[in-house]
Amino acid sequence: MTGPRLDIDLDAFAANLGAVGDRVAPAQLMLVVKDDAYGHGLEPIVRRAAAEGVRWFGAFDVREALLTRTVAGHDVRVFTWLTVAAAGIGAALAADLDLGVGDPDFLEEIAAVARRVDATARVHLKVDTGLHRNGIRPEDWGTVIGRARALADSGVISLVGVWSHIAEASDEEDDAARAAFDAAVATAEAAGFDLEVRHLSASAAAFARPEFRYDLVRVGAFCYGIRSAGGPDEPELRIRPIASLRAPVTHVADHAVTIGVGALHGLPSTLAKQATLVVAGGRVDVLRVDEAHSLIGPWSHARIGDEFTVFGPDGRSATDLAEAIGTVGEEILVRVSPLVPRSYSS
Repeated sequence: MTGPRLDIDLDAFAANLGAVGDRVAPAQLMLVVKDDAYGHGLEPIVRRAAAEGVRWFGAFDVREALLTRTVAGHDVRVFTWLTVAAAGIGAALAADLDLGVGDPDFLEEIAAVARRVDATARVHLKVDTGLHRNGIRPEDWGTVIGRARALADSGVISLVGVWSHIAEASDEEDDAARAAFDAAVATAEAAGFDLEVRHLSASAAAFARPEFRYDLVRVGAFCYGIRSAGGPDEPELRIRPIASLRAPVTHVADHAVTIGVGALHGLPSTLAKQATLVVAGGRVDVLRVDEAHSLIGPWSHARIGDEFTVFGPDGRSATDLAEAIGTVGEEILVRVSPLVPRSYSS
């Protein structure tokens, strides 16, 4: 081993998919694959998920959605929600993607492209339920639904879903968001829309509160075994981290051990003097994170050439490290450089 490597256990991934699917049933699972499947590698993740029966995928942008479509084929639905220009809309329609729409102008742009290419765009309208991450404001919702009705009657769109994000900050705030969401759904249905899917919750809310599941739940982190910071642990959630970041021991001294992974590989420099790592015989401190190497220790059992696990299911999890520096486990994974080789086992 000459440098760091991210080992990914696809069987553990499949087990997580099963656990998540069982937990959210009868709602369907939408596997979120944004940010190169949270740094795990989109193509092998999508391929295995499709083989395990996942029939909805969520991709942040059209580029990743198109790759998901190529890998998974046309027997699945692929949802993408980033606002894009006409060229991206055209590519999305050609690939039969579902489009998340949180802006009236974007709805008009989609309709214009659909007319030009003689297509019907599958649209999920997003209502802002209080997070303000985008979405149509509640006071504008009725007007936009009226416009969607006219566009649907002309055949350029099909309104198949209503969706939103919630803050997951407190039960009270989430309850208010759910009430706003229900009101938006009722308005769409009163306009004559027979909605195929309603989706509001992501990983944490989908697990904790059944009333938030509706027809479809968007789950990313939990499927990859990444628990929420400050939330229930992995055994309670019945998930397991699927990725292990490993690095070689390159130098051993009495006061510290050097491992071959650093900031250029994506390891946060803020871990220094904040986080501990698991080693044979206990734990060691992260002393320093340099560009290509890091110092840990002291650790009397280390030998040059040993393979050291920075995070993974058998030691510290990505969320454990994240909590030490005030962030979330997803950030630890997506920071791992694409230049770090990924290795897959099943």
